[in-house]
Amino acid sequence: MILRRARRAFIAAVVSICATSAASAQADYPNRQIRLMVGFAAGGPVDVTARIVADALSGELGKKVVVDNRAGAGGTLAADLVAKAPPDGYTLLQSSNALAIAPGIYGNLPFDVVKDFAPVTEVTTSFLVMVVHPSVPAMTLPEFIAYAKAQAGKIDYASSGAGTITHLAGAMFGRDAGIAMQHVPYRGSAPAITDLVAGRVPVMFAPTGLAKPFIDSGKLRAIAVTGLQRADNLPDVPTIDQQGVRGFEATSWGGMFAPAATPKPIIDRLHGAVVKILAREETRRRLLQQEAVPRGTDPETFRRFVATDVARWIQVARETGTKAE
Repeated sequence: MILRRARRAFIAAVVSICATSAASAQADYPNRQIRLMVGFAAGGPVDVTARIVADALSGELGKKVVVDNRAGAGGTLAADLVAKAPPDGYTLLQSSNALAIAPGIYGNLPFDVVKDFAPVTEVTTSFLVMVVHPSVPAMTLPEFIAYAKAQAGKIDYASSGAGTITHLAGAMFGRDAGIAMQHVPYRGSAPAITDLVAGRVPVMFAPTGLAKPFIDSGKLRAIAVTGLQRADNLPDVPTIDQQGVRGFEATSWGGMFAPAATPKPIIDRLHGAVVKILAREETRRRLLQQEAVPRGTDPETFRRFVATDVARWIQVARETGTKAE
């Protein structure tokens, strides 16, 4: 009896110490460098946005936030690392809706998008623009559709990687417009648009911020934007919906995530810090220069949004037969 009581007392003491230690660690968060994982190549829109956020967040949190690029598999390599990381707030993920698209196109993901991440906030939202190399003999969307149909499935379109919004936007457009195009994935938007400008691929659904300088210089031609409304930075470019493919919409979002079991006080600390920096004029200016509109939704709202987006893109992938190459 005495030994049993002693054992119970010892276990209770250990539990109390661990609880106190955990609470202390949360209250002291952060006390060291934070890694912000990005699943795409440097120079692309997700990477650029992440670096703007990391820079401002470092000042707000008082500890360095370092961007760690792990490109590949449509952003899922970085996502898997974060899903399996210690849930202590020191390994975070900055992703796009490639994360929501992944369940529909990958047969055996090593993580569950809805269950294995703790959403922190939606950071930004942005448009895509359908751009073509000047050698493509099409000035409008109807002209491009006619051109693509005449090519009988020989048109290639570039993307920032299998499973990204730039991939699925092309697949969904092909479905809705009744044309067949061949997907050519790259390791990020920057190398994809480099090949587009060089004429190695004829078309891409590209982030507006990345494509606009090439549109302005005449190196690329804008055919249509992918939102239901025209983009502020491309006011003369009509939407896909306005040019006859009714109801078409494929916008891009960027968000921050932590591993699923991350304590709520840490999530709240991160959320508050991100919302605060997104409200700053300097951060907003830098993001808007990339045509990324600052957001800052609360974690629960973002969780519901991601779950809805996952369901949407599973349906699109099923209807288009899209799978990761």
